[in-house]
Amino acid sequence: MRQDTRMKSDLGGSQTVVEPISSPLGALGDGISLQAVGHSYGDLRTIDSLDLQVEAHSVIGLVGPSGCGKSTLLELICGLREPTQGTIEVAGRAAAEDRLARCAFMPQRDLLLPWYSAIDNAALALRNQGMRRRPARAAAAALFDRFGLAGFEGARPAELSGGMRQRVAFLRTLIAGKPVLALDEPFAALDAITRAEMQEWLAAALRTDPRTVVLVTHDVEEALYLCDRVAVLSARPARTVAELSPPAPRAEDRDAAVTDPAFVAAREAALRALREGSR
Repeated sequence: MRQDTRMKSDLGGSQTVVEPISSPLGALGDGISLQAVGHSYGDLRTIDSLDLQVEAHSVIGLVGPSGCGKSTLLELICGLREPTQGTIEVAGRAAAEDRLARCAFMPQRDLLLPWYSAIDNAALALRNQGMRRRPARAAAAALFDRFGLAGFEGARPAELSGGMRQRVAFLRTLIAGKPVLALDEPFAALDAITRAEMQEWLAAALRTDPRTVVLVTHDVEEALYLCDRVAVLSARPARTVAELSPPAPRAEDRDAAVTDPAFVAAREAALRALREGSR
């Protein structure tokens, strides 16, 4: 894995070196396994006998119609809910508390605390692990430059752009040191230009600091650009209707990647699978 990957910054287009953030759990996990997983809310069936294997350090995207159970599936993987049937293992552990200990969950909204500064929001994951305020802030501050946030440590969330808020939220997720990242539509609230910039930024960050990642998104292009594999889910109750791999090697430049003819063909195949799964 390259260690000199660079990412674009919101701050005047400057370049920032991304360096790995180590995991306190040692090796970054043994991947994720879902076997015949089903889930229901009472009589409402949300997920139907779903099988899924995610290799360690790989990035898988989940796409599907609205309301098909994608976010529920993330919560099941993270141990925030238990399946009605089947088994889920994260790094070989099936108990909910063990899955939760190995997963960092980033929801659709950044959920930054408006009364906290950027540095205190970023350090919150460490504070929740029992670290005292001063060392937690110091650990987060050491990462602000490489995340393109230097100079904004004391800024409140309302003073940050949408892209910068997402970087703080992602830093908070990554600094927890968990081997698995569960990302639920992390860029859905951003405008198209900022979203494209954040996709390129996240791809660079994951090349440098590999984790096992499950990404939920409605954006097929985003999934194919960021992920090693894309699972297309059906309408509720969710089941896998197709699994697609983006063309390789993918250009690090997003514009070059998404306009490549092989990428365009993969996007059309994904959209066809989505349409068929929505019927």
